[in-house]
Amino acid sequence: MEILASAYSVPATRIENDQLRQYMDTSDDWIKERTGIKARHVVTNQKNFDLAYDVAQQLLAKAQVAADHLDFIIVATMSPDYATPAEANRLQAALQADHAFAFNINVACAGFEYALHVADRLMTSPTVHQGIVIGSEVLSRLVDWHDRRTAVLFADGAGGVLINDQGFPVQAVDLKSFGDTEMALVAGEQTNHSPFAEAPSAKPSPFFKMNGRAVYQFAISEVPRSINRALTQAAVAVDDVDWYLLHQANARIVQSVTKKLKADPAKFPINIDEHGNTSAASVPILLAQLAEDGRLQRGQRLVLSGFGGGLSVGSLIVTY
Repeated sequence: MEILASAYSVPATRIENDQLRQYMDTSDDWIKERTGIKARHVVTNQKNFDLAYDVAQQLLAKAQVAADHLDFIIVATMSPDYATPAEANRLQAALQADHAFAFNINVACAGFEYALHVADRLMTSPTVHQGIVIGSEVLSRLVDWHDRRTAVLFADGAGGVLINDQGFPVQAVDLKSFGDTEMALVAGEQTNHSPFAEAPSAKPSPFFKMNGRAVYQFAISEVPRSINRALTQAAVAVDDVDWYLLHQANARIVQSVTKKLKADPAKFPINIDEHGNTSAASVPILLAQLAEDGRLQRGQRLVLSGFGGGLSVGSLIVTY
């Protein structure tokens, strides 16, 4: 699998920590100390599709690939504009990618890693050669902006890659689900509006509900295990990885994973300070920024690791 291009898009509206004080009891110091976040970007009039479309257009331009040469479009998201049609299908139409099949995938914060693995497997077919994988989220619509346990964390953005079936093979994949912890992180609860349905015992809430301590413990335990399983599978040493691109959930989580792996902290870039937690978009945004500023070089070995809702974790080892 070869990454031909990477790109990202975030809304223009930037909300600093102090601006949240009008909605909840919090402070800049309180948020930075617990999360590492200084600011986040949120949409005002854009939708999920708009962010994903911007990324897709950038990818085609950077890779100099015509839209009708795409074989697939996959969008990882937990915050779609509609239950159907999927963002991926809408992109296929807007880009006029007439030969591409398209679908969304939802594994929350691990969505990009799962989608990338699916895309890689699809390209083993003799008729599937290249396509786009995007993580795109508008999490601000799922946030109760008076709940400081969640409102300080989540943000909006999109990132993605255009890949083909050339280059180096994916060296390792580790995917794992923890369904018994499903309610540790919940968002988008639905109700049945059918005239035959019984009235719910409690009013459903679309907003994030999170057991922060449980999710934190899950992350600092299961992410290092997932990465170590991938390293073992690939017969690669910790020090032989050039970059570890982790889901940007919390700066303390990234720091804890670094220590548990006994790895060089310089290999764990962080952008949560500026972008917050963008779920499936966080790893591709980070990847695109590293490529944009020249730190990411061809031939470097990357570990991509996403973790969160489900609860789920997914780690891949790829060559850029």
